[in-house]
Amino acid sequence: MRTRILDAALAILLAGCSVGPDYVRPDIAAPAAWRIDFPHAAEVANTRWWEQFGDPALNQLIDIALRENLDVAIASERIEQFMGQLGTTRAQFYPQLGYSADASHNRASRVGQPPLATGADPYSSLYQGALGADWQIDLFGRVRRQSEAAQAQVYASEQGRRGVILSVVTSVAASYIGLRGLDRQLEISRATADNYAGTRKIFELRFKGGVVSQVEVSQVDSQYQQALAAIPVLEQQIAAQENLISLLLGRPSGPIPRGLSIDALSAPGIPDGLPSTLLERRPDILQAEQNLVAANANIGVAKSLYYPSLSLTGTLGSVSTAVGDFLSGPATAWSVAGGLAGPIFTFGAIEGQVQTAEALQREALANYRQVILNAFREANDALVGSQKTQAESAAQSQRVAALREYARLSRLKFDNGYAGYLEVLYAENELFSAELTAVRSQADRYTQLVNVYKAMGGGWVDLASDASLAATPSAAALP
Repeated sequence: MRTRILDAALAILLAGCSVGPDYVRPDIAAPAAWRIDFPHAAEVANTRWWEQFGDPALNQLIDIALRENLDVAIASERIEQFMGQLGTTRAQFYPQLGYSADASHNRASRVGQPPLATGADPYSSLYQGALGADWQIDLFGRVRRQSEAAQAQVYASEQGRRGVILSVVTSVAASYIGLRGLDRQLEISRATADNYAGTRKIFELRFKGGVVSQVEVSQVDSQYQQALAAIPVLEQQIAAQENLISLLLGRPSGPIPRGLSIDALSAPGIPDGLPSTLLERRPDILQAEQNLVAANANIGVAKSLYYPSLSLTGTLGSVSTAVGDFLSGPATAWSVAGGLAGPIFTFGAIEGQVQTAEALQREALANYRQVILNAFREANDALVGSQKTQAESAAQSQRVAALREYARLSRLKFDNGYAGYLEVLYAENELFSAELTAVRSQADRYTQLVNVYKAMGGGWVDLASDASLAATPSAAALP
């Protein structure tokens, strides 16, 4: 009899349907091409692109960040949370088994209601033990929709982790480039200040000898003070940048090891990819889609509340007043039961849950479309920016070369008495400012290349993800 009941329940389960809409990927109007075209180099996007800078110190920093960054650790544990929820949800597909045991010794009242018979023993013992099973049949697909939503949340959390990895790698690379740019600006400021200090001493001697006036001495001193004022500002910015990189490494604030100068870095190639490929790469797009899948499945979970639920329960055990008879045949007890329950009037309670689920699905759909549009914007911005900053950096380098020649000729004219020092002052101030601007422009160029890899996604995210999962300790300890 019990076998026939289980067979019937299984047949009902397999024949059941899942209420609610099945997920279908929305159609997205994607641009046919980027605003800036580059030579085909798709494989570049699937490699550890940061190694193309050619700086071992940068490679080491990124490797350490992938293993020790706390945001990556948090994202990894978030996956485990959703995996646990998925396991809990899927457990509802199967019968829930349990056990119970009870032993009691009792004394009945002789003057209770009904009264104890004269001469009857007021003491009694009872021993009970049972195995129980409870099975909620997924008749209308409620558990299947819950499992679908939970699975989507696991996928979304994994994409969230990939997104964190993408952000960590690009942030370390961009921060390191910014740090080396600040280092170079500090070198220029210190060298300029030293040069102006020497010029000031010469002019002070000339002033004492009556060759130049106090006006020219003051002009030279203003140059010197201007260069000195730039040094502490840059030192403060360098310290802040080191603190930021330390945070990305998951370590207390401290000095960061350097490798190549910013002038010695090599520019990575530009990855090429179509918009359709972008949809398959970007972690934030994949995460948004999985959130949409989960929201879509939750509509079915809410609608399943309109339908009845079927449950089967059963127990098998033993009940006896004596320990010696506890496991004997006469003490055996069992029961099998089936239950059916469903709503009649809920006064809008279920309708409200369906309305909420449908609104959340529409919100997730709008967010999915927004994330895609933002991805195209970021990719186009990065591609345009990489091209324009390259042109800007080249122009700034040419400007520095022209101003350096201008300053040399102005100094030569002054030394030969053909010009006043005001012309030299202007030329050297322009050169100092242009040198700092050229370094910033060069750093911006490399940062825009980093932004291209961040915007395009690519197989490199999976390579970095594998590195972050490695159990090996850091390759080298930072000072």
